[in-house]
Amino acid sequence: MNPKIKVRPEDFRVEEVAALPLVKAGAFGVYSLQKKLRNTVELLQELSRKLDIPFRDFSYGGRKDRHALTTQYITVRSSRRLSLEEENYSLRFVGYMRRPMGPDLIQDNRFEVTARKLGNGDITGAQDELKNISACGFPNYFDDQRFGSFDSRQGFLAEKLLKQQFNGALKIYLTSVHPNDEKEERRRKGLFVEYWKDWKACRQHAKTRTEAEAFDTLIRKPAGLLEQLKKMPRNELSTYISAYQSYLWNEVLRCFLKAVLPEQLRPCRGAAGEYFFYSTVDPTNLRYLDKVYIPMPGAGLKIKDEIVRVIYSRVLQDNGIKMPMFNKLKLRQAFFKPFERKAIVKPANLSVEPLADEIYPDEQKLILKFCLPRGSYATMFLKRIFSGL
Repeated sequence: MNPKIKVRPEDFRVEEVAALPLVKAGAFGVYSLQKKLRNTVELLQELSRKLDIPFRDFSYGGRKDRHALTTQYITVRSSRRLSLEEENYSLRFVGYMRRPMGPDLIQDNRFEVTARKLGNGDITGAQDELKNISACGFPNYFDDQRFGSFDSRQGFLAEKLLKQQFNGALKIYLTSVHPNDEKEERRRKGLFVEYWKDWKACRQHAKTRTEAEAFDTLIRKPAGLLEQLKKMPRNELSTYISAYQSYLWNEVLRCFLKAVLPEQLRPCRGAAGEYFFYSTVDPTNLRYLDKVYIPMPGAGLKIKDEIVRVIYSRVLQDNGIKMPMFNKLKLRQAFFKPFERKAIVKPANLSVEPLADEIYPDEQKLILKFCLPRGSYATMFLKRIFSGL
């Protein structure tokens, strides 16, 4: 079944819980940023222009969902004390720190999610699944929103970079169509695909500064593909790298669960591969799963678990990736950073409240309140609850 999620931004609330080392005076102003219908990075870029503060002086710990009501901490390296209240966001001063905000300061994310348009049977089924999840957790996959930069026709830009396929990487960067693209932008990117490598023809249809500079460079220097890729903004390149890292990590987790729980998994369709869920796990396997950490792929990768080590090697081999490639990445403004991530997670402080749905007559809604560790996806938790109903 498919419940209605995010009917309104207020149906999906996220609040960052962080350990902030506040001080009386410091170089970094700390702010609570509440927003809805806005992407974190795009909003900070807008604030940078509006406040005339360089974008590099803004720092955050996590990118929060556009289609939600979210509260997170940011820092601004500025002596000014800022305060803003706009229609879809507000900025409230909290204090000072001697360091910028980063993901390491985030402890948990607190969620309040409303699932709508549910029948009596859906409510009962969801409550039963929640009991299983409380006891056995759920796989800690990266969810679909991590793969917004993935081009289903051309693949992952970061994969092309690792394999030094710079033509393919630049083509993805300049021609990939995204859901928010306007009709004219989609048309223009289609022309780039049609005339690709005919740089003069592509230049005639270029509109943005990035497009014009890229094709001007390639007209003068057809072999300047890498040179142009090095001009990518760091935050954009980081997004592409994170997407491919997350894909490989998900592949390892999928294969790992198939090896440990081969008879207990059910698939759920995803944007970049299927997700596999279990309902219950015997105590022995649960104790094992709960201790397993899987590192993100990158230079200096260290794997403690033997089963994970074997599977990791196979996944990298199947994807044509060799470990030395991570050290030979030609772009230094971003890199594949290896860090450990739990294979499964359990929601904390879980509460469930079924109520009549005021938006869908004669239906019910389920209000879920819970906490998840930093980097875990509430949307994956919801997939786990409702995918088997």
